[in-house]
Amino acid sequence: MKNPTLPLFLALLAPALAAGVCAAPAFAEPPLEQRGMSSGGFRQHDRNRPQPKAVEPGAEVSVPAPADAVVLLGKDDAENAKQWKNAAWTQKDGVMTARKGWQVSAQSFGDCQLHLEFRVPETLKDRKDQDQGNSGVFFMGDRYEAQVVSSHPDCNKTYADGMAGAIYGQNPPLVNPSRKIGGWNAYDIVFRRPRFNEKGECVQKAVMTVFLNGVLVQDHFELMGPTSYMQRAPYAKHADKLPLQLQDHGSPDEFRNIWVRELE
Repeated sequence: MKNPTLPLFLALLAPALAAGVCAAPAFAEPPLEQRGMSSGGFRQHDRNRPQPKAVEPGAEVSVPAPADAVVLLGKDDAENAKQWKNAAWTQKDGVMTARKGWQVSAQSFGDCQLHLEFRVPETLKDRKDQDQGNSGVFFMGDRYEAQVVSSHPDCNKTYADGMAGAIYGQNPPLVNPSRKIGGWNAYDIVFRRPRFNEKGECVQKAVMTVFLNGVLVQDHFELMGPTSYMQRAPYAKHADKLPLQLQDHGSPDEFRNIWVRELE
């Protein structure tokens, strides 16, 4: 038997479908009790977790690379292009813009000090939550992430372990020193890779110390494992050196002044 209300329902739904709007999300977040653990006894992406205190950072300063650094993104666009594998990301005047697919460094790194500056463009100001400039800085391929997203409290709000300065899904920043959307943010990260024994067991966890806009936001934090969404993935043995990666998550985020000092 045909449903007499179906044509009316479709007629009402048609404008929304044409505009690409859906009344319900494409997927539902699983209940908290089914998610992996974050730090402090919280489940991952718990939206009731307290937000870190907002701290206005000092003036924007672009820190030049020291003499012993490997420059991955400087002022020479031709030289910059040699440092990255994904040619879809545009590069102009020393600024690299996220496009299609993840960006991968041509060189591999293990223990290192990374400086990176990023900006979420103001054109994204009407987006909300994780959709306002979502990206990430990944160490050891796609394994260990420091989050990139618009996080100034006047511009955007998201879950605490997914804001800028967070080790994504694991630990919120100690405080929130993010700049307003359209401003340049600076990451300074000391990354220590995990160590594995001959059996492939992790005998020393990865560690990150992170400064965002000159403010300490991660103080020698031991990572629980690789980055994962809504679950806690275990450590698995990998090479001692792997490329850095910048995430494409559908936002045209901009990056500049990226340099690395190897520490091993």
